[in-house]
Amino acid sequence: MAITLPWPKKTKKKYNGKSEFPSKGVQKNRRTVGRQLRPAVLFLLITALLLGGIGSRLGYLQLVQGERNRQLAEENRIRILPKLPIRGNILDRNGKILADSRLSYSLFIWPLARTKPNWNQTVNRLAEILDLSVAEITQRVEEVSVDSPSLVRIARGLTPEQVTAIEEYNYQLNGVELEIEPVRDYPNGSVAAHILGYTGEISQEELDKRQGNYRLGDVIGKMGAEAAFEKQLRGEWGGQQVEVNGAGRIIKILGEEPAKSGKNVTLTLDLALQKAAENTLGNQVGAIVALDPKTGGVLAMASQPRFDPNIFSSRVSPEVWQKLQTKDKPFINRAVQGFPPASTFKIVTATAGMESGKFPPDTVLNTYPYLNVSGVRMWEWNRAGFGSLGYVQALKMSSNTFFGQIGRGVGGNTLIDWARRYGFGEETTLELPEETTLELPEEKGGLIADNAWKQKRYGSDWSVGDTVNMAIGQGFTLATPLQVAVMFSVPANGGDRVQPHLRKTEGDPSQWRVPLNLDPQTVRTIRKGLKAVVDGGTGTAAKSPHTPPTAGKSGSAEVPGKAHAWFGAFAPYDDPEIIVVAFAEHSGGGGGSVAAPMVRQVMESYFRNKQK
Repeated sequence: MAITLPWPKKTKKKYNGKSEFPSKGVQKNRRTVGRQLRPAVLFLLITALLLGGIGSRLGYLQLVQGERNRQLAEENRIRILPKLPIRGNILDRNGKILADSRLSYSLFIWPLARTKPNWNQTVNRLAEILDLSVAEITQRVEEVSVDSPSLVRIARGLTPEQVTAIEEYNYQLNGVELEIEPVRDYPNGSVAAHILGYTGEISQEELDKRQGNYRLGDVIGKMGAEAAFEKQLRGEWGGQQVEVNGAGRIIKILGEEPAKSGKNVTLTLDLALQKAAENTLGNQVGAIVALDPKTGGVLAMASQPRFDPNIFSSRVSPEVWQKLQTKDKPFINRAVQGFPPASTFKIVTATAGMESGKFPPDTVLNTYPYLNVSGVRMWEWNRAGFGSLGYVQALKMSSNTFFGQIGRGVGGNTLIDWARRYGFGEETTLELPEETTLELPEEKGGLIADNAWKQKRYGSDWSVGDTVNMAIGQGFTLATPLQVAVMFSVPANGGDRVQPHLRKTEGDPSQWRVPLNLDPQTVRTIRKGLKAVVDGGTGTAAKSPHTPPTAGKSGSAEVPGKAHAWFGAFAPYDDPEIIVVAFAEHSGGGGGSVAAPMVRQVMESYFRNKQK
């Protein structure tokens, strides 16, 4: 019996989301064999193409541009952290610190940071913290190329609040580094500011002019002794070679070269005397200079108003800078500004009279209420005259008509010649060892006019009236307080003009003296006259029971507005060791009443400290 197998019952199944009957088994196998291999073949083909492209690109980068790419990778990974050297100290003659250094935070940025996506966020946050404009920060960073391996300093002398804020927002400040650096510090504030000067970052213009190992971001002396002794004070840069990660953070120090500190410089200044001079000036606009009459060393040089050089150890805001631009101009050192020297100049006139031979030391002249010079009355200061006077009494009473006659008698050329021998009419730059010259700010050198100058300035010849005016320290004549102090050195030390200087040296003091070859009788006569001024003349206010016998000379300069007051003196009379000149600008009083007490106070401080 044949058995018949039943045909399978047809049922519906879902294929690809559709209801259909399955096909017969033979037909199904034929259609799916190639379809199952196709994805694998396609994958292998794509992989081969990708690997081939990558391989060829790697080969190109490795073989053709390999050296350049290795260099770029190294520059992004290896960077240089320059280390600023500690600047040498500036000391006074007794070893007291006038300028030193302290450690402070500075903020730097890697130049590559400006290519990062979050650069705008970084620069805006820094502008807010540092109180700088975005433009200022951007300009500083763009001063170097973007692939430079060295940091760019953005700000110095950060406050604790700024440091805290930078640490707080560290996650937003990609490429920003805080470093501890030495910054200049002046522990006495504004004391001796015009002498010491200040430091600041080198500008591109200054960098272009300088030779040696200077770079942008370097801190240099900008004024005064800081600038004059830059070579000795600055030291030598050091640095670290570091490895950084992708975020620009340091992960390893690869090498280090320590910075070399600068050398100390010792000045002739006496800090205690400098403070006394500045305290004596108080709020009076003017200057006080103290010199050693034997060596020319500057013991004190005060100018009012003054400034605090510490403000330049960090960024100076526009608001602070504007406050410094007052009408009295605190950056001007009045000790080296030219003013009419008034009757202090009569020392020169007396010298010209005696050395010319026309008016020897025993000369006696009548004095008058005024001199008639080419129809112009040139008045005696008391409007009455003093009768007959010799040199000693004429200096004691500061007679205008006596010295006017001397000037008229010797003539303009002789008077001009002796003024220049005394050092007037030229820049009194402070010559320093090692051929360094301290160029003080606003150095004008005063003025000793002559016929050529007047012709050029006014188109007329030198006149007798010009000579008489010059003889009493008026007219065109201008002298600085430093020059007046140098003038006093001649009678103080016996006839030599000293060359003022600021750096303390141990050499022969004669190197700082220039003989004027005066007749000893000329020197003795002038010295007697100057002592008479203090003992009973126009300068009795300079006398003190706390100082040795003193000799000096007053001066009151007639200028538009209130008069200038002068007084210069030296002590002890028998063997002088200090000269003090005080100048009070537009004080309105006489030299004997305004400036002489200033000289006395400085003298008292000097001799009081000497006894300690």
